[in-house]
Amino acid sequence: MHNNYLQKTFSWKRIIADRLATLGAISAALLVLAPLVAILVYLLIRGAGALNWAFLTHAPKPVGETGGGMGNAIVGSALILGISSLIGIPLGIGAGIYLSEYGHGRLSTLVRFIADVLNGVPSIVMGIAVYALVVVRQRHFSALAGGIALGIMMIPTITRATEEMLLMVPRSIREAALALGVAEWRSVIWVTLRTALPGVITGIMLAFARVAGETAPLLFTAFGNQFWTLRLNQPIAALPLQIYTYAISPFDEWHRQAWAGALVLIAIIMGTVLVVRLIAARGVMKGSA
Repeated sequence: MHNNYLQKTFSWKRIIADRLATLGAISAALLVLAPLVAILVYLLIRGAGALNWAFLTHAPKPVGETGGGMGNAIVGSALILGISSLIGIPLGIGAGIYLSEYGHGRLSTLVRFIADVLNGVPSIVMGIAVYALVVVRQRHFSALAGGIALGIMMIPTITRATEEMLLMVPRSIREAALALGVAEWRSVIWVTLRTALPGVITGIMLAFARVAGETAPLLFTAFGNQFWTLRLNQPIAALPLQIYTYAISPFDEWHRQAWAGALVLIAIIMGTVLVVRLIAARGVMKGSA
């Protein structure tokens, strides 16, 4: 009787502890989602009214005229983010592979230290540095300078995420590939990196989402443009710049368009992350099959 009573008591304690832990996890998840939902709802309320086809396809109107849009800024942001991805993703993944697979000396310690420092550097400092190194030498602002600034900001996040994900791959997988006669570099690229691909892509998306909304670096590099342009060596419009310009203006129409631009920017970031994750998930599933 005494043993049965103790078993029932411990059973109830375990059930209560399990329910409390589950409730705590759910509450934490809801607390994380609540700010995102609140931001999205507020942006929809303030910005949805200014969204239309003209907003997505037209350039801004002159001061005092109603209408216009941010079509040139949307294209400009896509161009700058494309340049930054071409710079940041290969360099970040390459540095992460080096740190995980080959870096065991002083150089690897230095690379990790630099990556951690770059992660903490304010974005405006990065913009000023690229301004001094690129814009001053070119003697004009440009989309290329903006892409370089954002690309450099992407590198440390991708580097550290890639390193950590590769370190989580079991050593037995590496040894199995090498035992089959696969060259070490092929094993790293096609076995180790492929196994860690979901985590690496998460790191890339975190870096992409971080730089997509940056304004300060673009103020010193891309500068902004009220007209359509696809030239890499010329100033170019970008959504964060256009939102900033409209937000500090005294015109109510521009304020409405600033909210709409913020909504479009969030939609672009979320849509890009979702599409990339779906493509990556399908690729991983096909590879495992």
